[in-house]
Amino acid sequence: MMNSHLSSSERSKGFERLAEPVRRWIWSKGWNSLRDIQERAIPTLLDSDSDVIIAAGTAGGKTEAAFLPLISLVLEHSGEGGFDLVYIGPLRALINDQFKRLEDLCERADLPVYPWHGDISQGVKARARKDPRGVLLITPESLEALFVLRGLEIPKLFRGTRAIIIDELHALLDTERGVHMRSLLTRLELAIRRRIRRIGLSATLGEMGLAKEYLRPEEPGAVMLLDSKSDNQELKVQIRSYVQKRYRSECDGENEDGMAAQRAVVEHLFSRLRGSRNLIFAGSRQNVEWYADALRERSERARLPVEFFPHHASLAREHRIDLEKRFKTHPTTAVCTSTLELGVDIGEIACVAQIGAPFSVASLRQRLGRSGRRASQPAVLRLYSIESDPDANSHPLDRMHLDLIRSISMVELLIEGWCEPPAPEALHLSTLTHQILSVIAEHGGANAKQLYSTLCKQGPFRCVEPRLFSKLLRQLGKPDVALIEQAPDGVLLLGRHGERLVEHYSFYAVFQTPEEYRIIADGKMLGMLPVIMVLTPGTTIIFSGRRWRVVTIRDKEKVIEVAADRTGQPPKFGGNAGLIHDTVIKKMKEVLSSENVPPYLDQCATLLLEDARSEFRRLNIGDNPVCRFGKQTCLVATWAGTVKTSTLALVLRAMGYTAEVHDGFLDISEEGVQPVDNALTAIAKLKPISTHNLLSGEENFITEKFHPYLDIDLLREDATSSRVDLDAMPDLARSIIEDGFQRWARD
Repeated sequence: MMNSHLSSSERSKGFERLAEPVRRWIWSKGWNSLRDIQERAIPTLLDSDSDVIIAAGTAGGKTEAAFLPLISLVLEHSGEGGFDLVYIGPLRALINDQFKRLEDLCERADLPVYPWHGDISQGVKARARKDPRGVLLITPESLEALFVLRGLEIPKLFRGTRAIIIDELHALLDTERGVHMRSLLTRLELAIRRRIRRIGLSATLGEMGLAKEYLRPEEPGAVMLLDSKSDNQELKVQIRSYVQKRYRSECDGENEDGMAAQRAVVEHLFSRLRGSRNLIFAGSRQNVEWYADALRERSERARLPVEFFPHHASLAREHRIDLEKRFKTHPTTAVCTSTLELGVDIGEIACVAQIGAPFSVASLRQRLGRSGRRASQPAVLRLYSIESDPDANSHPLDRMHLDLIRSISMVELLIEGWCEPPAPEALHLSTLTHQILSVIAEHGGANAKQLYSTLCKQGPFRCVEPRLFSKLLRQLGKPDVALIEQAPDGVLLLGRHGERLVEHYSFYAVFQTPEEYRIIADGKMLGMLPVIMVLTPGTTIIFSGRRWRVVTIRDKEKVIEVAADRTGQPPKFGGNAGLIHDTVIKKMKEVLSSENVPPYLDQCATLLLEDARSEFRRLNIGDNPVCRFGKQTCLVATWAGTVKTSTLALVLRAMGYTAEVHDGFLDISEEGVQPVDNALTAIAKLKPISTHNLLSGEENFITEKFHPYLDIDLLREDATSSRVDLDAMPDLARSIIEDGFQRWARD
């Protein structure tokens, strides 16, 4: 990495190396100097053709760090035709925002700049195609559309492209869109038959090597990293806790609606956020609507203008656009799901609020990045934790307040700069199916060997072996699926259903809004919510304030039938739900084991933290991972994330146990079976466990856009690669046993 402290003479040399129109543009902005990251980017981008990651905090000058030297390169060397620079942004609003930022600079440099996404007129796109040069600003979905609709034009449009700038790189590492983007980059290089330089713009991560592997998987060591050393933005954080009292009916002498804690959160939000521009991330769409309505009602009771409005994917596009425009002119607070997590152009945000424990540090970082975009402003995060009020009969985990502990752990990891890594072994068969159809559409047909080379051998689907790829092709070609068909000469063509899919504009996106499951009991629908964890018949959950046991799952119909049950735990539902990483759970153990009280906790959160630590010490579960607290009932502390803990639960259920998953814990019933210690010993000695023994096909496997076209075996393999980790089971069981033996030996 280059030295971050350049002398004044070196800074002058760097600035002087920029092309004259670029220097004049900088002078016109009245800048006294360039930022550290911009200074260092000049020689890095001018003196080599290496791939580069430019990492800095929000509003840290990453865009200019890339474009100032790259535009200088374009001006100094005549191109070969085609777009000189390509910027890929994940959102239309980001494209629009970058167009405003680059339009004046490119005008001074006499370079055209073309925004390209679904809202851009056909006239603008026609001009860009007729004379492709300058800077193209495009979304992944629009680039996909170019491959499908204008595949033969790709070599002409991009033959002279010097570099591709990929924005929000950190938000793409472990997503369907991220794999899609990598596939498009590979296909672009194959189309023009040469390597194209890649420049990634990313937030600073704890493990930047992950971003290098994403940017250039075959040569991550050759990727240069420019990590900002001047990112000292002030961060203001507070975690506020509220205790939800247990419900008592009127016959008990109280009239409590069971929502007192939520109403207290509403009161605090109303008093602190009125009169400014803010985002409140409330999780599910149901929560968004409830909090938005409660804040509207609170405004009306105070006879004040309403400033709080809902924003989620189910709302009409016009409503969302009107709200985004309102941010520019009025004090406005959006109560939202993840729809406003990335850089929609809504101007300056004073504060970001999060209701409920976050599920990933990456998401929390992304959301916090919306606040404090000006150098003089701090980033402000208000995190609200609603905890139950345990009594003498409560479950031990209720007294450990795991949501609060997770919130503290997420904030601590955020401060440390850690971020979730991608899942390296995920198959992404849904996205692979999409890309198979896209390559066939691009070329008007393709043979199996060509597809495998493009997408798997050279592309991002390298975990897919030839056997599995052939199996996938056979599935897509079945008469009842008909996404592809084979011509007599062996060339694969689009089938009748494949043609229909590819011809629709919705094909270009690999992701979709999660489809909701209907939760049904005794023939009556309790509600609808998307579920992201693997559920199996017999799993117990909490839904609509009551405890239920899953009876059947009809995945194709998106139906989960349940029956009343005395046990249960909240399912991982959509909205801001996600899979909790191993590192987060390990940090939770550190928080519970520590005596340090974070200064960002309010009084209630401080008291609840002490209660949680008292219960942790009472159970001695830090040293003893298997803790019995009732007749034939025990806790097993896995101290592992959602995937590993859920997989261990699947294995134990297959052995006859009832096992429920919590953050790093399993709540196990040993009724009718041997003590769980015996089962863990057996698991530790097992050879690789067969998925067929655990997953019968009744589970909810359909979680991505093209999953409905896959058979149960392919769905099972896809789930195993990302949401089930059987290979880790012997080591996990062994670690639990050894920790217990060490404790017994000490005693």
